[in-house]
Amino acid sequence: MDSRELIPKRRVDEHGDRVVRPGFGTVAAAGAVPLLVVAGVAASLYTQEIQAEWADRQREACRELPFPMAEYAAGWAGVALGLAAVAVCVLLARRLRARYGLRLGETRPGLLAGTTVCFSVLAIPMELIQLYVVHSAAASGISLGDGC
Repeated sequence: MDSRELIPKRRVDEHGDRVVRPGFGTVAAAGAVPLLVVAGVAASLYTQEIQAEWADRQREACRELPFPMAEYAAGWAGVALGLAAVAVCVLLARRLRARYGLRLGETRPGLLAGTTVCFSVLAIPMELIQLYVVHSAAASGISLGDGC
C-alpha cells in the first residue's frame, strides 16, 4: 500500500461537504485589509497634528515658515492606504473564487476582509476631505496674529 493512498484527496466534513482551508497567503492578505484601513485613517488624521504644530511654530517665530512636506505625505498616504485596502479585498475575493470556488463571506478570513473594507469605503471620503484640507492649508497659510 502506497502512502499517497492513505491521504484523502478531498477533505469532507460529517455532512459530506468539501472542507476548504485557505492558505497562508490568503489569510495574510485578509489580515492586511483591517491594518490598511486603520493605517489609512490614522495617517489622514495625523495631518491635523502636523498642521497644528506647523501653525504653532509659525506663531512662535512670528514669520511664515515653509509648508511641511510630511503633511503632504501623510495626506496622500491616507488615501493610498484606503484604496489599497479595497484593492486587496477585491483581489482576495477573486482568489477565493478562482482557487477555492468560494465567495468572500464563506471563509473567516474573507468575512473579516469584507467586513472591514466596508469601513474603508466609508473612510475614503474622509481621507479625501483631509487631503483637500492639506492642499487648501498650504495655499492659504495661517494668520500670525496681532503680536507679530
